[in-house]
Amino acid sequence: MNTSFEIAGIKQVPKEEPELKKKWYYGKPVFAIFFLFFIVISCLACDLIMPKDPTYMDLSNFNQSPNSEFLFGTDTMGRDIFSMIWSGGRISLWIGIFSAIISTFLGILFGAVSGSAPQWADTLLMRLTEILLSVPGLLMVLLIQAVLGKANVLSISFVIGITSWMSIAKVVRIEVRQLRNSEYVIASKCMGGSFFHILWNHLTPNFISSIMFMVVMNIRSAIIAESTLSFMGIGLPIETISWGSMLSLSEKALLTNSWWIILIPGGFLLATLLCITSLGNYLRRNVNQKNSNL
Repeated sequence: MNTSFEIAGIKQVPKEEPELKKKWYYGKPVFAIFFLFFIVISCLACDLIMPKDPTYMDLSNFNQSPNSEFLFGTDTMGRDIFSMIWSGGRISLWIGIFSAIISTFLGILFGAVSGSAPQWADTLLMRLTEILLSVPGLLMVLLIQAVLGKANVLSISFVIGITSWMSIAKVVRIEVRQLRNSEYVIASKCMGGSFFHILWNHLTPNFISSIMFMVVMNIRSAIIAESTLSFMGIGLPIETISWGSMLSLSEKALLTNSWWIILIPGGFLLATLLCITSLGNYLRRNVNQKNSNL
């Protein structure tokens, strides 16, 4: 820059180069989103892409390795693993989503009640939440499922949902305590707004972004819990096909050296869980970035 002629007392500030426009996909888990979209659509439309009935036991073709007729091979009972992947994925995803809906509803309700209650009641409710958090989730699921009896898709979803709301409740309680003295909340109370009206119309829209990553992670945790229970032989019955119940045959697969019975369902399960984790971490970073900019 030419400094021969400068106005005394005025510092010449060089012009900053304009920042390069960021790509729309910058920092976003694009692969995870597309893979999850592919898995969800394929599982929902599994009736259109399954070449065989996933429940049919073709005993003349049991333990077949992947080939042109059975793309992913068959299990120890002669069922087509390719068809089972999509049919079982629909069950696993349904359990994850339905249990996450239950846990989110309970977490929001409990957290809002605690955050709006007097100090003594808030302390009592939070101590109860911390006690429940200290108990291993899998142990609680086993205890409640034993009381309910034989496991099925609805009971597993319900049990996982009612045992995984505590973390969401703690976050909602903090948000509600910060928002309950806001002008629009006080105005709604003065106009006769009920607790549920204020919760769903004024409070929830303000903290829903803060718990979205927890909701996504609860879906992942529910799928893991169902798979763990089925792998242990105490989850869904073997005739109900899910990724977890497919892995419950791992012992027989190891004895017969049928690697595809374990590797293929396990690979789909692991890839789906990693993509859900990536999406949850992205939502968490967004929330943290917004909070730091406030």
